[in-house]
Amino acid sequence: MRILLYRWKVFNQDDVKSAIEYFGHEVHDYTETVIDKDDETGFKLRDYVELRQVFSAYDCVFSLNYFPHVSDLCEELGKKYIAWTVDSPLISLYHQSLFNKCNYIFIFDRFYCEELKNLGAENVWYLPLAVNCSRVDKITDSLTAAERKKWHSEVSFVGGMYHRNSYDDIKYKLPEYLRGYFDAAMLAQMEIYGDSIFDKVLTVDILEKLCEFIDFRQDERAFSDIALVFSSTFLGFKLANIERVQILNKLAKHFPTDLYTDDPDKELIGVNLKGAVNYMTDMPKVFNCSRININPVMRNIRTGIPLRAWDIVGAGGFLMTSFQLEYMDFFENGKDYVCYESHDDLLRKTEYYLNHEDERAQIARNGHEKAVKFHSYEKRMEFILDKCGMLKH
Repeated sequence: MRILLYRWKVFNQDDVKSAIEYFGHEVHDYTETVIDKDDETGFKLRDYVELRQVFSAYDCVFSLNYFPHVSDLCEELGKKYIAWTVDSPLISLYHQSLFNKCNYIFIFDRFYCEELKNLGAENVWYLPLAVNCSRVDKITDSLTAAERKKWHSEVSFVGGMYHRNSYDDIKYKLPEYLRGYFDAAMLAQMEIYGDSIFDKVLTVDILEKLCEFIDFRQDERAFSDIALVFSSTFLGFKLANIERVQILNKLAKHFPTDLYTDDPDKELIGVNLKGAVNYMTDMPKVFNCSRININPVMRNIRTGIPLRAWDIVGAGGFLMTSFQLEYMDFFENGKDYVCYESHDDLLRKTEYYLNHEDERAQIARNGHEKAVKFHSYEKRMEFILDKCGMLKH
């Protein structure tokens, strides 16, 4: 079949494309050019004439994350639309187009997958993310001694710091009591792993007050509630900023700590800023050559395993991560990866594994072996294509 890969700014599209091609399908890339934005609503204006012409030439459209306008157009043209999420929660899913018959939607966070099913979505499946070990192994196996020295870290983190976030953009519009309320909620959430308190603190009264100061706009067919939008895109990103700064600063007091990002924060103290790294070529080198790779999961992701964690174990790196329920479905804590339960626990375990090299290295090998055996993009794509009736036998 001819499949159109609808591209946007996401890291793992080439790995997904290779997996589709592995099963004998023809894949072509397409990146949409947005004409403009509506001055009143801020929504993107699209060239639907071009989109119809492009989509009409293919049997199916595939995207990472979900785009309502792509679904609507596929529904109109009688094309299958496959979407596999890489972000969570994905606000765009809370849209009437979710119920289009053309959709085949795969969600890496089981919590939100079940929520959408309970809303009546039919063609929705849980599917964790993956890693392309065959590509990554070629990179890590060919590292020279000089390259290993260049990319070596005692402790490293690769990712965004979110110091530019929506909450900081609006917080000074809020009265002091609301700012204090939200600040306290974020600090409390930082102490809790595996559950969200934002659902409980964003009461009807609080949301009504919030709406007096913030203009929430969304597509007329969207049905995401204000609590979901505010907890994820405002509080969630701000909490990620606070927590990542705190973790890195605490680690840097005790261990050489490297940060790879294009998004540094001025509050960082003693952290070695390394700049951004290319996902396809250099990121596996960082993960493989770092003795400890930390993975503080954004609290927006309720139960799922983020892409970074898969990339770390897939590169043969040692994964030190905050708790997520779904790790236990695929890996064994203390054998394939290590989970920390608090910031103090992170410091203790970092010190322990830096001083127990054989144990650290064995855990990294175990995680990599499971990634190779069970969690390739080919295995995930086989599941997707089977559900879509597109698996060649």
